Amino acid sequence: MIETTESAPQADQLVSGQLEKLHHDLQHLKQQLRHTQRLATLGTAAAMLAHEFNNIMTPIMGYAQFALSRKDPDMMIKALQTTVAQAELACTMSQRILNMSADEPPAFKSIRLREIIDRSVESLCRDLAKDGIQLRIDFDDDLHVLADASQLQLVFVNLLINARDALTGRSGQITISADVGDDRVNILMADTGPGIPEDALDRIFDPFFTTKKDQSASGGSGLGLALCHEIIEEHRGRIEVASTGSGGTSFLISLPSAR
Repeated sequence: MIETTESAPQADQLVSGQLEKLHHDLQHLKQQLRHTQRLATLGTAAAMLAHEFNNIMTPIMGYAQFALSRKDPDMMIKALQTTVAQAELACTMSQRILNMSADEPPAFKSIRLREIIDRSVESLCRDLAKDGIQLRIDFDDDLHVLADASQLQLVFVNLLINARDALTGRSGQITISADVGDDRVNILMADTGPGIPEDALDRIFDPFFTTKKDQSASGGSGLGLALCHEIIEEHRGRIEVASTGSGGTSFLISLPSAR
């Protein structure tokens, strides 16, 4: 009986140590997954940037070749002006991707929602109108939320990429609206795409689950929405998805208000 009594605390201590190690390992795995999720988003953004670089270089090459063939000083000046303008655009687009790559602890503060949405749209590196997609933003420009700006931008970049991909090859619309209620800001992003199959809705935020068959850079790694879910939870918020499976998908995000 004495040996049993003395061994019980040792057993409890052993179990406690094992649980602590398991908790530490779990946190490490979550950090690795978070890093992988971020890299997947950056990979998609970088692929879009590389694609748009072709559009940036086309007028540079065209003006330069024409100016050299004509040996026209005025045309050479025009070629240099075009080169400077397009180079500035390339630098701006690259900086947007670099800003997204910053892996720093979240800094929650009052931020203007419209500013984050505009940054996210710019991070796509391509005008949605060029793909026949109309973007409609419908909320008060002075609406503020309590959030980390760079983290929240990652969320909207992922959602915009998904909406754009859903509308590829068809004309459509992406609508972003918001309202305030009970110290929360409720943000709704909806698209007029084909929708998400009903049997996929329950798994849509699971890591590595994707409804996109094409696994190329713009196809989908199944990590974007998982990252969105994790970031929104860190913000003491929630994200929900609704889709009929026959047309249209909407994401509802609720965040703390910063009034």
